[in-house]
Amino acid sequence: MIDVHYWPTPNGWKVTIMLEECGLDYSIKPVDIGGGDQFRPDFLRISPNNRMPAIIDHDPPGGGAPVALFESGAILEYLADKTGSFLPREGADRYRVLQWVHWQMANLGPMMGNANHFKNYAKNITDEPGQLEYGTRRFVGEVDRLSGVMDAQLSVHPYLAGADYSIADIITWPWATLMGRLIDEAVWDDFPNLKRWVDEVGARPAVDRGFRVGRDLAKRDLTEEEEKARRELLFNQTNEKVRKAREEAARTAS
Repeated sequence: MIDVHYWPTPNGWKVTIMLEECGLDYSIKPVDIGGGDQFRPDFLRISPNNRMPAIIDHDPPGGGAPVALFESGAILEYLADKTGSFLPREGADRYRVLQWVHWQMANLGPMMGNANHFKNYAKNITDEPGQLEYGTRRFVGEVDRLSGVMDAQLSVHPYLAGADYSIADIITWPWATLMGRLIDEAVWDDFPNLKRWVDEVGARPAVDRGFRVGRDLAKRDLTEEEEKARRELLFNQTNEKVRKAREEAARTAS
């Protein structure tokens, strides 16, 4: 059994989709990131970066003590190696997949997260239009560029890493599928190969199942004060604000 510390976001969906694709048994452990669960000492012992997703595999390859992992890229690579699925075991084909996994982690995910922040959240935090305009233009423009990178790759290959569906597709799809919502639906007209891939991957039964996991967890109407507190938790973190929780996690782990 694999415990999945999870909230229904693009990064969380990566792991549930992979688990569904691999047919592995798992148990969801909700981490309400708007309620501060990511700062609980028991969670920080698993994920010291106070971010979900994270997993604990109670039946790791070769036996032994449970394996705890954070960072979605590391988790998908681990699950691929555990099951022998969606990642070649060796050779150039393996690294062709991993380069796109790292591309997503370093590029598409962070840029889309920043674009979404400036376009949809920052207007509730700052009253300086110049900051919003620059930030929105900078990150939405970078998302547009990255969409072109994917579209070009998918114009000559059915999947991101080549001929075969892989963890490169699994890790990228949850963010890419939100492109129309982040920019506007007309964006798909500019990237027809990307749209074809988004639709084809989304039609996979395991992808649909993983995408639906915990969908109701975040469906709760918040008061204005609760929404303000949520934004503070998500967007105004500093070392000082999380120091006590991290120190408590270190004390209880020793």
